[in-house]
Amino acid sequence: MVSKFPAKATAAFCLITAGCFSSQANFLPFSDSPVSQGILRSSRAICAVAITVADYKYSLYGLPNDCDEYRRLLSEVHLRSAKRLLKLCEINKGFYVKAGQFVSSLRQIPKEYSLTLSSLQDQVVPYDFKVIKEVLVSNLGQDPSELFTWFNEQPIAAASIAQVHHAMLKDHQEVAIKVQYPEIEKKMKLDTRIMYSLSEFVAWFFPEFRFRWLVSEFSEAISLELDFVQEARNFETMSNNFRNNKFVRIPRIFWDLTTNQVLTMQFCHGHKVDDVVFLKGMKINPEKVAKKLLEVFAEMIFVHGFLHGDPHPGNILVSIEGQGGFSLVLLDHGICKKLDEEFRLEYCHLWKALILLDSRKIQHLAERFGVGKYYRYLPIIFSGRTIDGKSGIGKGMLDEEQKKLKQHLKALKMEDISSFMESLPSNFLIILRTDELLRSTVSKLGASKWVRLLTYGKYASLGLSPKSNPCSDLTSLALYTRLIGNIEYILLRLTIGVANLVLWMEKLKRCLNKFYGKMSAAGKGMSTLLFNIYFKM
Repeated sequence: MVSKFPAKATAAFCLITAGCFSSQANFLPFSDSPVSQGILRSSRAICAVAITVADYKYSLYGLPNDCDEYRRLLSEVHLRSAKRLLKLCEINKGFYVKAGQFVSSLRQIPKEYSLTLSSLQDQVVPYDFKVIKEVLVSNLGQDPSELFTWFNEQPIAAASIAQVHHAMLKDHQEVAIKVQYPEIEKKMKLDTRIMYSLSEFVAWFFPEFRFRWLVSEFSEAISLELDFVQEARNFETMSNNFRNNKFVRIPRIFWDLTTNQVLTMQFCHGHKVDDVVFLKGMKINPEKVAKKLLEVFAEMIFVHGFLHGDPHPGNILVSIEGQGGFSLVLLDHGICKKLDEEFRLEYCHLWKALILLDSRKIQHLAERFGVGKYYRYLPIIFSGRTIDGKSGIGKGMLDEEQKKLKQHLKALKMEDISSFMESLPSNFLIILRTDELLRSTVSKLGASKWVRLLTYGKYASLGLSPKSNPCSDLTSLALYTRLIGNIEYILLRLTIGVANLVLWMEKLKRCLNKFYGKMSAAGKGMSTLLFNIYFKM
């Protein structure tokens, strides 16, 4: 009977039936073996996706996708589906939590998903120390008591693939020890395989909803995080890049106590970078911290071409040590990306074009990045300005620009978003995710969004400067190209300088207005006092 239905209806029936059977697997007795637990996790995932596919398919059935009713129902289905995925991640734990965290940091997905899944950021239950001790002994060859003066069995941090313990070496050096959970790589391979299959199912039912790019990015990120030796090398690369920056601290690696599953580093004291209460209590200006944070990551992207790709607040500490009253401690270098030199330069040129609002250059670079069709949206994504905007870099959009933008966005379909994300180079995707995490932190610290734009513009110009790009070619064409480059570099610096001056003048104006208000209030108070004294006399 089923064979008489159209192919997609038949597949839907089979998938939902499989989902129903999968949901019953939660009530069956399963052993604690990796295979059994893998089957159980997979059954839950199949069930959740089957119900979600049915929800989208039949809640929106028959509605044209350009009507208000469709958009209203779509938002409701997004929210229901996000809550369903949240529950799946919380039950399955491990890589599902990591996947949920990864998705929540992306601006390119519906806000219902990012807001709902953001609650996963701090929900990780640590492993029992007996399990962790086995990993330590098998990797270091000795019991912790033989290697350390003391070892805190309670972890100071726990994530989805590892947890961190505080200890002291025999020579009285404090260390942080990151220990990978046992058999986590096997779980990762099985779980990501299931995620790939499910993304293909979703794409088959809804061709416009293609998430294979998301699973690929997540799988690559997880693979990088599982290699602790490579992470240790990333620590040292980052340390070398910032050796002359007194505001940045990178923990030192202890190579004799580091393996693929155990990473031992210098212990650094500090508080999460978004802990505003702590900053104010220590008389540290949160906005200054935000500016330094942006400068550090802008230098990584535009100048060094070596990026820390996971800058959530738990990976960045503010220490009271250092010049200027504080320093930034960068932790967890598992997801680091070496940007191609060609990409780094083109990305610098993109920001130069965004600052100058050079639409022809933006279109040209968008074509280079593989998203030429969507070039007009790049200024919106990065700078919050429309490509034909009339307002300056330190100003918001005009009402007319906002209305025009809403019309453009309404015309966008999910197919356009999927096509845009699939076309982006991998380097671009990690920058987008990093930038979104930074925006969130900077916003919590109370810094203006224009600080980010001006900082990125400044470091883009530094990345294009002759000093950053030495050239030994002395031919007339090379010299002419270099001269044009120098002129453009000076023009960009002047533009940023003027924007900074305007921003400073606006801040000065606010301060003067505030001062005038206080003086006026004081003057009125004095007048009232003199008036009362005069009439009492």
